[in-house]
Amino acid sequence: MMQYHGTTSLHEIFGDLVILRNLQPFDRRLPGLADAWQAMGLDSPAIPRKHEPEYAKASVWFVTQARALDLPATPVRELLFIGDTAMADGNAFRNLARAGGWPGWCFIGAEKLSAPASLVAEADNVSLANRWALLADWLAAAKGAGARLDEQTAVVVDMDKTAIAARGRNAHVIDNARVEGLHRTAAGLLGDAFDLARVQAAHNELKEPVYHPFTADNQDYLAYICLAVSAGLIDLPVLVEQVKTGQMRSFEQFIAWADGVLDPRRSTSPEQSNVSHDLAGLQAIHREVYPLTLAGDPTPFKAFRRQEYRCTVERFGCLPEDAPVEQMLAEQVCVTQEVRETALWLKRRGCLLLTMSDKPDEATLPSSALAAQGYLPLHRTASAAVGVSVAGQLADL
Repeated sequence: MMQYHGTTSLHEIFGDLVILRNLQPFDRRLPGLADAWQAMGLDSPAIPRKHEPEYAKASVWFVTQARALDLPATPVRELLFIGDTAMADGNAFRNLARAGGWPGWCFIGAEKLSAPASLVAEADNVSLANRWALLADWLAAAKGAGARLDEQTAVVVDMDKTAIAARGRNAHVIDNARVEGLHRTAAGLLGDAFDLARVQAAHNELKEPVYHPFTADNQDYLAYICLAVSAGLIDLPVLVEQVKTGQMRSFEQFIAWADGVLDPRRSTSPEQSNVSHDLAGLQAIHREVYPLTLAGDPTPFKAFRRQEYRCTVERFGCLPEDAPVEQMLAEQVCVTQEVRETALWLKRRGCLLLTMSDKPDEATLPSSALAAQGYLPLHRTASAAVGVSVAGQLADL
């Protein structure tokens, strides 16, 4: 039965062993990518994405170095991975296990209460579950298959929609926070020219997987494109047609085109000059986003991401403890109780636990100004823990 299990934070589980998109651990005892890329065996300090082999190499290095912080003579001999998407997290697990030379077991959870409970083992020890409460059964199966579940076990847990805001149960709250961050960003930049309906229509259309070749499934790129559409730089039907016909193939092509329109120095007619004048807010943010895009920064829209942090952290612990569980899941970011209990059980057995997220710093950590006001990183911010207790099943393992 779904219940409220008190207030906690991810810090209870992972401490500061939190690694974000830029591969700079929050625990400063561990060097980040910028300082240790050569030790990681990488060719450059460029930040790899989650699906790339370089990401797995860096992750193996972090795992082994993290274990050495408290047990320097203890090798890592096996891997457990808990995530929420079969493709992204499943492949991240396979890459990490392969790069580390470790046997491993992966749990992919997504709550689907409309179907009977199901835990299906697929290739490479990746198990797909439609209940987060099946974590206990998954651990029992791993233990039966020879998993040590001790000091030589590394446990990597995905943050978003796994440790917090469980997919199929609470994930929409994270999504809503990101969309609200986009709305706030657009409103702040465009002022009276902000059109909520236009930005929402663009987001609803372009977030779909069919447009991923164009947006690269990158939230910063998507936010910039939606801002450009909302500002009137291009009509959504025109852009959709250009993408579908192959005239507009990538975000890099789009923002280069936008640069030609927005840069007054490139104006060739009074009409184009008027467009640039009317889009002053878009011009201002374009001068920040475009150079970062050219430099290869995967998070070029910093202003949007900072708003995303505000909108997300405001959804932590925002309801009273006696609020109905249904309201908690609908309105605030909740810690996933099944993941919490599983992780703490493994921690008591001596396993190494760390959490990784593809979120950038700007969407996860407060600015210095907000930190001075008492804002905390997401993993240190308290919220309700909600879920089905698996403590009894774990105690029997």
